[in-house]
Amino acid sequence: MQGIDFIFGIAALIMSVVVHEVSHGQMALFLGDGTAKWSGRLTLNPINHLDLFGSIILPVLTFLSGGFIIGWAKPVPYNPYNLKNQKWGQALVALAGPGANIIIALIFGILARNAGMFPAYLYPAIINISALIVSINITLAVFNLVPIPPLDGSKILFSLLPFKWRDAQFFLEKYGFIILIFFILFLFNWLSPIIKILFTIITGFGL
Repeated sequence: MQGIDFIFGIAALIMSVVVHEVSHGQMALFLGDGTAKWSGRLTLNPINHLDLFGSIILPVLTFLSGGFIIGWAKPVPYNPYNLKNQKWGQALVALAGPGANIIIALIFGILARNAGMFPAYLYPAIINISALIVSINITLAVFNLVPIPPLDGSKILFSLLPFKWRDAQFFLEKYGFIILIFFILFLFNWLSPIIKILFTIITGFGL
């Protein structure tokens, strides 16, 4: 990915992380908490969601170091004590973000599978754009399910942990960001097989 493709990739990433965060807020609202709505975060306007490091610096660094693009937006605020379901509410809010990314990937996967319906001169562009968006959204979904704070996977993990494991939760919350940066720099490739398998299932061709 070079030049204009890289710029389009950043744009696709930004919109994907915005949808991801808005989905968290919408699920929280559905479950009884309107914090995201009152904070003006239930909007697709990227200005309200961009994070300097996660939305701009990290995507550029990951592309330059490994050729892939990953990042995040500012987390949508919500009050877990307002959720109707206190046991699973946080897990449901957490799942909403990756779930939205999977839905986006499926939509553009269908577009890629049916690209032959379009005029021949549009076929390469449709395939390339669809593949890029599918790849970004699968990567976001899988990455965010890693159980390291502040990623969504940690919220799901903490909902499953028995109370006696709370010390482990406090440790992860305290050092989560440092662990996360280490994971991105040195262990992210562990996710590649999962991402490639899902990409092939959704699009019908290899990544």
